[in-house]
Amino acid sequence: MPNIKPVSDLRNYGEVLRDVAVGQPVFLTKNGHGRYAVLDMEEYRQYEKLMAMQKLMTELEKGRRSGQEQGYFSLEDVEKELGIHD
Repeated sequence: MPNIKPVSDLRNYGEVLRDVAVGQPVFLTKNGHGRYAVLDMEEYRQYEKLMAMQKLMTELEKGRRSGQEQGYFSLEDVEKELGIHD
C-alpha cells in the first residue's frame, strides 16, 4: 500500500524519512494532490539507469529506422569518414 502523507508532515522530516526504503517511496501531497515522491537513493539510481537505458533504446531504434529508410553505410565508408586507414 502506498505511503502517502501531506507535505506539511515534512515539519517532522525525520519521521517521513524513516518510512522511506527501497521499493517504498513516500508520496507527498500538496492541497490534496500528489506532488512529490521521496525515494531511497539506491532506488533513485536504479530509476536513472532505467531512464538512460530507455533513452539509449530510443536512439538505437531511430538509427535502425534511419538505416532501413535511407540505407546503411559500408564499413569502408565509415572508416573513410573517421579517417581510419589500414
